[in-house]
Amino acid sequence: MSSPHVLSGRRGQVAAAALVAATLLNAAMFGGTNATASSHREAPLIAGDPAVDNTDLYAFVSPDHKDTVTLVGNWSGFQEPNGGPNFFPFAEDAQYDFNIDNDGDAKPDVVLRWQFHNDDRRKNNTFLYTNGVVESLDDENLLFRQRYDLEAIYENGQKVKLVNNAPVAPSPNGPASMPDFKKLRDQAIVQIPGGGKVYVGPSEDAFFADLRVFDLLYGGNLSEVGQDTLRGYNVNTIAIQLPKHALAVKNDANRNPNIGIWSTTQRRTLKLSPGKAEAVGDFVQVSRLGNPLVNEVVAPAGLKDAFNGLRPDQDAGVKELVDRVVNPELPKLIEAIYKIPAPKGQRDDLAEIFLTGITKKLGGQINADLNSQVNNADVDQRQFRPSEMLRLNMSINPNANPNRLGLLAGDTQGFPNGRRLTDDVVDIAVQAVEGAAASGKIVEALATGDKVDANDQPFEANFPYVGLPRNGTAVNASGNTANVAVNPVGKIGSLDPMAMTTAVGSAFVFGAGFWLWRKRQQQIRKYGSHSK
Repeated sequence: MSSPHVLSGRRGQVAAAALVAATLLNAAMFGGTNATASSHREAPLIAGDPAVDNTDLYAFVSPDHKDTVTLVGNWSGFQEPNGGPNFFPFAEDAQYDFNIDNDGDAKPDVVLRWQFHNDDRRKNNTFLYTNGVVESLDDENLLFRQRYDLEAIYENGQKVKLVNNAPVAPSPNGPASMPDFKKLRDQAIVQIPGGGKVYVGPSEDAFFADLRVFDLLYGGNLSEVGQDTLRGYNVNTIAIQLPKHALAVKNDANRNPNIGIWSTTQRRTLKLSPGKAEAVGDFVQVSRLGNPLVNEVVAPAGLKDAFNGLRPDQDAGVKELVDRVVNPELPKLIEAIYKIPAPKGQRDDLAEIFLTGITKKLGGQINADLNSQVNNADVDQRQFRPSEMLRLNMSINPNANPNRLGLLAGDTQGFPNGRRLTDDVVDIAVQAVEGAAASGKIVEALATGDKVDANDQPFEANFPYVGLPRNGTAVNASGNTANVAVNPVGKIGSLDPMAMTTAVGSAFVFGAGFWLWRKRQQQIRKYGSHSK
């Protein structure tokens, strides 16, 4: 990356914001091959390290506790529920952070940091994740476990341990091993002293969309819509609920309700040797996420990895990113494909949505004071810097009947004011890039969107709100069967059906015998050799 391009003054800052933000949806629609979902595998390097890949970030006033805010971050997307034997742990040599900027200087005022450690009881004894029915997080049949510490780090350097050695809900191992996963999930919800709660573990991926958007915007004629690409997959989730005042300037959420949030992951350098990976050196930021559908757009393919390492206070000064959006590409592509005229002129409306927050104080196009930190009573506007982050006005109460199109439908509690689990960010994004936020009018020609309007798995009414993870149901269990060659004499491939039945029966008997032997060894260790 070349030297930063400095833009001075309010007009320069807003211009920089507009230029960067105008790309915010281009690559999300027509990006490179690595852009497969909201932020799933969006950059070349992070695509090869899913354990630390931020996939989505949500921030909303808690619907059942209006004095609190809930933050939800997801990592390690596209988890096939049957993906054993190692499944999908968090990384031990990484830091998982939620960053909160409440004064608009694009630097975190509060960092919430999770770090993990493993308790692997398998050693050289077995390949199994569980060796029997798991009824609790401390069940002896659960052979692989993770725990975490959570601390809050403040701008002045103060560190406060919020949670110590708390349990992570395990990856769902299947209905035979974990017949009641909700019980395990609920056991992993930990209370934070002084108010709040936290959950760490798997959930069903809350992001819903038809990602055939990358095929010339749904085939060039909206024929490729209606299929939820994320259906059936799980993710690793970190969810935390905190009192509003804990995140506000001077702990006063009434005077200063607006905050910005982004998540990051830092890894230590790995030293690799045969059969071993050793973490050495300092932590390095390898993944970053604020608004959905950003890295696919803010960074061209050659800068995607660099964007994952950028700090928000650097955003407006990166010349390569600014130059990409002098003339936004996506509206022109939509115009070419669907004959819908592209909005004219500089896109300050997108700058408000993604880089400054929506406010009249910075001279933008959207006539509202919604969620910019400059709207806080105790903020010095001169210190404000445009930057990419998810912004939330904590003073707006939850909508009892949320509209999936959020702000575009007049629901001010929805995206781009924070992001709820039910917000249809793909359809909102398509409308926003066509100018719907500034005009206040939905573009009717694209009103049907991708026809995936809700998640296939219901969300919970209470914390952590995310849906229970799929447990043993394969993503590819759609009724289709593999192509198997059947020969004229009734054999499947080269195996006689009777031989297959015998082989399967033998495998079952061996498996049952092995399980009974394991249980007997456990009894001997626990009660002695004369136990029955």
